[in-house]
Amino acid sequence: MVKTLLVVEDNDEIQSILTTHFNQEYKIISAFSGTEGLLLFENNKIDLILLDIMLPGKQGNQVLKEIRLMSQTPVIVMSALGDKKLITEFLINGANDYVTKPFDLAELSARLIVQLRNTKGLEKKEQLQYKNITLDFTDFSLSTVNNKLTLGRLEFEILKLLMSYPERIFTKEHLYETVWEEKYIAGDNTINTHLSNLRKKISQLDPETPYIETLWGLGVRLAK
Repeated sequence: MVKTLLVVEDNDEIQSILTTHFNQEYKIISAFSGTEGLLLFENNKIDLILLDIMLPGKQGNQVLKEIRLMSQTPVIVMSALGDKKLITEFLINGANDYVTKPFDLAELSARLIVQLRNTKGLEKKEQLQYKNITLDFTDFSLSTVNNKLTLGRLEFEILKLLMSYPERIFTKEHLYETVWEEKYIAGDNTINTHLSNLRKKISQLDPETPYIETLWGLGVRLAK
C-alpha cells in the first residue's frame, strides 16, 4: 500500500520539489500553514509528516505538540535554522528526526524509509479513557458503559488535554492559552465557567466519581 506523506511547509518551491521528487513513491498531501496541516492530519490517514519549523498560523512546535496528543505518527522536522538547541527541543518534544535546509533529497529519502520501517502498528488515537469515562475524538462524545453525551468543542479540548496528561497540573492560564489560542487575561472567568460546565456534564454520567480537581494556587488536573 502506498504511504501518505503530509508536507507542512509554506514555501511553494520546496513543496514543488518534494512533490516532484517523491510522488512516484508516496502520496503527497501539502499544507501551507500549521493550522491547515493539523486539519489535514485529522481528516486523512497520514503515515509520516515533514514539518517546517517556521510556519504561518500555528508554528511548528505547536503543530508537533497537538499531533503528539493524538498520535505517534513519525515527524521529520525541516529547518533552515542552524540552531541546534531549537532542534534539540523539537526532538525532546516528540520529533523523530530532522533535516536542515537546503537538504539532500537522497538523504531525506533514506530518512523517510528508516522512519516508515518503524510505523507498523502505530495508529491515531480515537479515544481516551480515565476511570469510568471514555472521550471519543470522532464525535466529541463522552460516555460511560450505560450513558453518553456530547461535549462542546472547547469542553472537549479541555478534557482531552487533561486526559492526555493525567499526572500533570495545568494552570488556568496554560489551559486557556492552549485551548483558546489567545493570551490569557488575569481575572477572566471564561476558563472557570467551562470547567464548571464540564464537571456538571461528567457528573451526569458518573455522579459518584470525582474527575477534575482544583489545587488552589497551582491549577487543575484529573482527580486521583
